[in-house]
Amino acid sequence: MGCCESTNRELIGIPEERQDELKAELAIDRRTALKGLLGIAGLAGTVANSSNAAAAATKLKLAFCGQLLCVVPYEVTRARGHFAAQGLDVQLVYTRGGNAAMQALVGGSVDYAGTSFDVALQAFSKGAKIRRFASTGRLPLFALAVAPKNKATIKGIKDLEGKTVAVSGLGNADHALLLFLLGHVGADAGKVRFAALGTNLYDALRVGHVDAGMVQEPALTLIVEAGGSELVNAMDIGDATKYLGGSYEFMGVAVRADERERRLGEMKRLAAALLKGLHDTRTISPDEIIAALPKTLISGSNVAQLKEIIARYRTSLYPEAVAIDRASAERVEKAHISANILKPGAVDMSTLLDTAVLGG
Repeated sequence: MGCCESTNRELIGIPEERQDELKAELAIDRRTALKGLLGIAGLAGTVANSSNAAAAATKLKLAFCGQLLCVVPYEVTRARGHFAAQGLDVQLVYTRGGNAAMQALVGGSVDYAGTSFDVALQAFSKGAKIRRFASTGRLPLFALAVAPKNKATIKGIKDLEGKTVAVSGLGNADHALLLFLLGHVGADAGKVRFAALGTNLYDALRVGHVDAGMVQEPALTLIVEAGGSELVNAMDIGDATKYLGGSYEFMGVAVRADERERRLGEMKRLAAALLKGLHDTRTISPDEIIAALPKTLISGSNVAQLKEIIARYRTSLYPEAVAIDRASAERVEKAHISANILKPGAVDMSTLLDTAVLGG
């Protein structure tokens, strides 16, 4: 389900006929977390070390959401040798969405999980004993786009009142973000019709079956090329500052709470490697970034378009520091409260966010 995966673990608003299917997807299963749920392309990347260095390095498994723009800093860190330089032999385990990565962490199948903060927030609220200690993404991978037929009439968020807006699912991360945006401009969410169309809502938006929709890339680029418009692009730091109040904590790394003390030094080394990877992601050429990615991951992709997307968004999406910005995380919490998928005060942010690991 990618970055649109469900944060609505109670399945509020989901038709009964789909609930068994979705419950099966969300169930924690240690046996399948790394087998049945492996990879966009069913692959795992490992740090390339000499045999002697590998033998001496600390071996780790880090599971993470396999959405391409989430993957980039991790693969760049691996390919540029930053994990190895910290004495870490990191196996990057691709999963079908952040929920699967979180389930693998909670179930004990991996050492760390990289997920959206939406996933960490919901898991913690449901009792998962985790600590989030590093950030690798500071903006959500969504944009609010307008169908070509509505480009002339929908010029602002308030214009969505009386219209039908597509989201991946009720209570999902994109739905929560949309409700946050509506509230920000004083729009009445009760006057907006939400169409839950799954992650592949591009065609419905393009042909005008819905008036607007929450999309990712490359769907946003394609909608604009088809004559639609970009109403709010949360992947752009300018729009995020204007409409969200600043950055909006997204991709980051969590550890099991009961292993925090034992792994503290290791966590600092992991974060130090990712910091260098983030710097490279923001500064090296898009060609070098593409070269760092597993070939299977980008097989069949429009590589030229992918390079343009990376070049456009990388300084917005990827932070300069790996330390967590609490205000950024609190914006996500507020969005979940707005979407009625989190109760006020349900999460002790001081416990979930372990800022002390990196000296925060």
